[in-house]
Amino acid sequence: MGPNGMADGRLALIRPDWPAPERVRAISTTRSGGSSDAPYAELNLGIHVGDGAQTVAANRVALAAAAGIGTRPGWLDQVHGTLVADFDAADPDQHRVPPTADASITSRPGRVCVVMTADCLPILLTDAAGTTVAAAHGGWRGLAAGVLEATIAAFRDRGVDARELLAWFGPAIGPAAYEVDQAVAGALSPEDSGALSPGRAGHWQLDLYELARLRLGRAGVERVYGGDLCTYSNPARFFSYRRDGVTGRQATLIWIE
Repeated sequence: MGPNGMADGRLALIRPDWPAPERVRAISTTRSGGSSDAPYAELNLGIHVGDGAQTVAANRVALAAAAGIGTRPGWLDQVHGTLVADFDAADPDQHRVPPTADASITSRPGRVCVVMTADCLPILLTDAAGTTVAAAHGGWRGLAAGVLEATIAAFRDRGVDARELLAWFGPAIGPAAYEVDQAVAGALSPEDSGALSPGRAGHWQLDLYELARLRLGRAGVERVYGGDLCTYSNPARFFSYRRDGVTGRQATLIWIE
């Protein structure tokens, strides 16, 4: 386990290494622990990937217990878009059907923002005072479409300026493993070209971490942490859709205590 990981019972959870306020709690899961069998072994948290519903529910209960979460996290129906679910307006515990969104935000203690990934980039955000937190799902489509900008706008609506924000990047596919074709490269803006490096003929290596950094920087967010955990290259620790195809999902969560 890496230096920023720790074991909570049978679950190996990652605690972000960032200067967030004490009242802000955050974790990212690995595949260790839980009840799922292969190919979802062990801590699969995705209900939509073919694993048994009861098994996933048990895994989610185990996660909440290990993390010390007293309410149900605000799971989302993620579609690689830019919608931000407002968990001030609606308690995640009341969602019987997850809202369709790729980010969530809250200023209310005890409400948990969460995104699931298996190569895409999970991004956590908080202001330096710890008044508001958010989680965003950053695949290339969502990042290119503006999911981070939409999330930052939701902070602004609460009176929080982008310059007050801190961001943390959770586990995602690293640039050495993430080959994309010309269609994907061409869908990115010229300002995002720094996230691409030439690969084999007609292909590029895409750095999701750098793509998110570029977009955060242009939006005014300068304090960015994490970005050193590759899902693809560590099969013992992380699920990876590109590596395995049929696989489970990690979760990255943030809340105000």
